[in-house]
Amino acid sequence: MDVSTETLVELLREVEADDPIDYADLPFGEQELRRLVMSSLVERHHLVEAGNMSISDIHALYLLSTAKLVLENTVLHARLLLLQGQQVDVQSLLAPFTLKGKP
Repeated sequence: MDVSTETLVELLREVEADDPIDYADLPFGEQELRRLVMSSLVERHHLVEAGNMSISDIHALYLLSTAKLVLENTVLHARLLLLQGQQVDVQSLLAPFTLKGKP
């Protein structure tokens, strides 16, 4: 990976603009949290690259990691909606994670 962590942090901020995250009154800065998360992921990526894994194993690892995060995000969002007395529509919750214009 030749892209700098700072470049990735800025790209993450741009991606987030399409589907903003509500940081509310969390006790840390948004940009610093993005930087910490991205640094952690880049470090993990470098370890994976150096680990002599096959390309298919690397793809599976990233797919599983992404699936875990999407699942966790969906569950947390659904719980928040239920606590607010709102209906939960799983398709709407998953919409930000699908390709636009694709079923």
